[in-house]
Amino acid sequence: MSLTARLRTIFRSKSSRVLDRMEDPRDALDDSYDQQVKMLQQVRLGLAEVATAKKRIDLQGQEMGARYERLSDQAQEALNQGQEDLARTALERRALLKRQVATIRDQYTALQQQQSQLQDNERRLADRIAAFRTEKEAIKANYTASAARVRANEAAAGLDSQTSDVGASLNRAKDRIAQMQARADATDELLASGALHDLTAAPDEDLEIQLAAGAAKAEVDRQLQAMKNASTSGRQPDAGTEAKGPNAWLSIASPPTPPDPAP
Repeated sequence: MSLTARLRTIFRSKSSRVLDRMEDPRDALDDSYDQQVKMLQQVRLGLAEVATAKKRIDLQGQEMGARYERLSDQAQEALNQGQEDLARTALERRALLKRQVATIRDQYTALQQQQSQLQDNERRLADRIAAFRTEKEAIKANYTASAARVRANEAAAGLDSQTSDVGASLNRAKDRIAQMQARADATDELLASGALHDLTAAPDEDLEIQLAAGAAKAEVDRQLQAMKNASTSGRQPDAGTEAKGPNAWLSIASPPTPPDPAP
């Protein structure tokens, strides 16, 4: 094992607890399924390699069998021709070939057994992976439904983080509005009582405002009394110096004209 592989193994073992907390079981199931599929692919690859090797030995055995038969025919032909030495040579070669055929036959038998075992393993593994896939999808569906149910319940109860943030923002807004309303009511009361003054106003401006209000009230009282007196005496009320016509507005609020001096 290389140093990098060892470090990776150590890091993986040290961080397994942290990863377990963050691991999504659906991802873990998919990873396990992928690993099993890769294992099945390796078994099938090995099965193909064994079948290929067995086929090569089979072809080689067929070739050696054909040669074995040919040597038998050659030995018989040489014996028929009276060439005993040549027949002996053919039989010696056939005996050597027979031992070679026995050796590759043992190899062929071993490969055939391995192929049979690999086929059984491949069949069982494929069935197990198919069953695991069905169970995996059912577990994933149940987990997804449960997670959705938990999120829905938490949202309905206001327990999830997003709903909690919204609720906290709403409460802060309500507190802010209540604080501003209380401050507005308090300043209204202070202004009405005179305890709160405009810091930008000129000195003693409040006195001037009160004096102006008193003068306006006195002027209204005077005009009202004049109208009453005119109504009692049966004469028209004094129009004063107010002019008539388009430019009459210029005389509104103008200072009264002093009366002519007595002769």
